[in-house]
Amino acid sequence: MKVEYHLEDNVGIVKIIGDLDAYSIRELQKKFNSYLKDTVYFVLDLSELDFLDSTGLGTIINFVKYLAELEGALCIVNPKPKPRMVFEITQAYKIIDFYDDLESAKTAMKTAQES
Repeated sequence: MKVEYHLEDNVGIVKIIGDLDAYSIRELQKKFNSYLKDTVYFVLDLSELDFLDSTGLGTIINFVKYLAELEGALCIVNPKPKPRMVFEITQAYKIIDFYDDLESAKTAMKTAQES
């Protein structure tokens, strides 16, 4: 797994590349915790995420819950078909907002900051 990060208008854009599974979540958790110094609003770009297991899904859900406690938010943009299926089967879309393009996701996070 590779993680790319940049901050844009107080929104953290986190791109996960490769696999998010039990072997890689610790790295993501460490990186995510370091990003919290910048913002509590995040877009997870999953356009290059190839594989997501239940541990990875649980980690993302925990991020969403933790950010809600901090009065922040997280949304997901453009997951590939296999990871998207994991979100659909588990009905994660009930607690996580999904967007088809990065601009829409960034706009949603900017709006969330204003609420």
